[in-house]
Amino acid sequence: MSEQSDNAAAAAARKVERAILLHLLGEEGPSRVSRERLARALDIDAPTAEQALQRLAAAGVVCVAGGEVWASAAARLIDELGLIGI
Repeated sequence: MSEQSDNAAAAAARKVERAILLHLLGEEGPSRVSRERLARALDIDAPTAEQALQRLAAAGVVCVAGGEVWASAAARLIDELGLIGI
């Protein structure tokens, strides 16, 4: 794979991660959403969503348990402090 296509793939992955986090932060309170509902709401396929969720969970940005996902307390606090800009 060329460096250019690697960069394009990384940019696409980051776009999905941003969409997931913004969607979860837009939910009221610490509510959980199913992985399937999240993928449908963002119009992304399940494997792409799962890869992004794994990366976000490894970084501590989201929490994943069973079939549900939600924004971590740290991500919510950073949002509340106004440090996440759209």
